Amino acid sequence: MSFLLKALNLLDAALAGRAARLAAGGLPFGPDPRQRLDIHAPRRGGEKRPVLVFFYGGNWDSGDRHEYAFVGRAFAGLGFVTVLPDYHRTHERPYPAFMEDAGAALAWVHAHIAEHGGDPARITVAGHSAGAYLAVMLTLDPRWGAADRIRAAIGVAGPYDFLPFDSPVTERTFSHAVDLPATQPVNFVRADAAPLLLITGDADTTVRPRHSKVLAARQREAGGAAELILYPGLSHTDPVKALASPFHGLAPVLRDIAGFLGKQGLA
Repeated sequence: MSFLLKALNLLDAALAGRAARLAAGGLPFGPDPRQRLDIHAPRRGGEKRPVLVFFYGGNWDSGDRHEYAFVGRAFAGLGFVTVLPDYHRTHERPYPAFMEDAGAALAWVHAHIAEHGGDPARITVAGHSAGAYLAVMLTLDPRWGAADRIRAAIGVAGPYDFLPFDSPVTERTFSHAVDLPATQPVNFVRADAAPLLLITGDADTTVRPRHSKVLAARQREAGGAAELILYPGLSHTDPVKALASPFHGLAPVLRDIAGFLGKQGLA
């Protein structure tokens, strides 16, 4: 865990820990050691709570679910049973392994989340950066077997339209794919997809805001539902950092997500 994320989690745990708890850790959704997930839940018990599955970012080649416990606490504090899965990094297994993992995690959640107080009929997927790509692709592209289980999707600073390749990261991750257009979320927009909330900062120079703008516009043109929130002055990492208790003041990200999900009947 990076020093900054470790410090962020410690601060957040001190401030937000009273509302949320780690309900289960290291549960397997497949046979590989990378196919594990944690579940954060509201400290007050109850059944059939809405479910949010969050995929972290890291260029598809780094990251760990423990680094994002603050996200689990944030959404559990709002009343969600929150699932943080790991997935294969590209230096371990190349694309499409991380998409296969994401689909397997959703299948596990749908089959087992009721055992942990969650409602399998009310599943939202979310993610930041590379994790936003996973969440949106699960929602739009039926190849991964999860689209019909998802009620809403939230992409935070995600890459959705990067052909021709717009960075060394996307080229390294996807250039070996036989069907390059099939790696692009914008090519799977459809009217019957779950509603999308796309969040980004206008100062993001890592994954530029045009990705969210283009996807939102294409999804609407296809007859689907998509909302776009552009936060002034926020960088690539600021919107996810704003989910942590010490940094709620950066932007009303948590409030805006809760509002979007409330409109979908998922909060």
